[in-house]
Amino acid sequence: MARKSYSEQLAVLKEDVLKMGTMVEEAIYHAVKSLKQRDDELAQKVVDGDDAIDDLMLEIEDCCISLLALQQPMARDLRVITTAIKIITDLERMADLAVDIAKVTLRISGQTLLKPLIDVPRMMEITQKMTRISLDAYVQEEPEMVLCLIDYDHEVDDLYNQVFRELLVFMMEDPHTIKQAAQLLFVARYLERIADHATNVGESVYYMVKGERKELNL
Repeated sequence: MARKSYSEQLAVLKEDVLKMGTMVEEAIYHAVKSLKQRDDELAQKVVDGDDAIDDLMLEIEDCCISLLALQQPMARDLRVITTAIKIITDLERMADLAVDIAKVTLRISGQTLLKPLIDVPRMMEITQKMTRISLDAYVQEEPEMVLCLIDYDHEVDDLYNQVFRELLVFMMEDPHTIKQAAQLLFVARYLERIADHATNVGESVYYMVKGERKELNL
């Protein structure tokens, strides 16, 4: 196979990883939006849309396996391909967490929210930003871009702790709120985990370009 064709395959691989990342970003956004706006139909779309993300992941995996088997890449090219596998694994888990958030919307359907959602949408915005930064760094092969993820991850952790404290007060003051408060706490926890996966993507990008490990989840 000609080197040009191999280069084209690597370019397509990157495009597909970026496409999957965009789909995951949208799933996270719509999942939180469905909760905030109490939109069961939108939540169900997030749940149903997970199959398309899973299918794309399998296509990318097949592409990576084919490249590894047929091209026997060395050094940096090997890192590019193995990094793609690691990234899509994190993206798939992020998509699953978006589905989990959407399922919370469906579980508390018809209930009035205990309080306006402020911190949870903020967590979503930060996790989306983290995901976008990681993917941009991947496409542009700019490892220094991901260093800011450390601060963003801390911000998400702080917001999670704040949500936890607020919901704990609700549960202690009124036992009738426990079920919904627990569900909302799950949502905050899911977003915190999404942020961790976004930092994993950043770490993978850093290793792909630099050939060095960089811990971003401090």
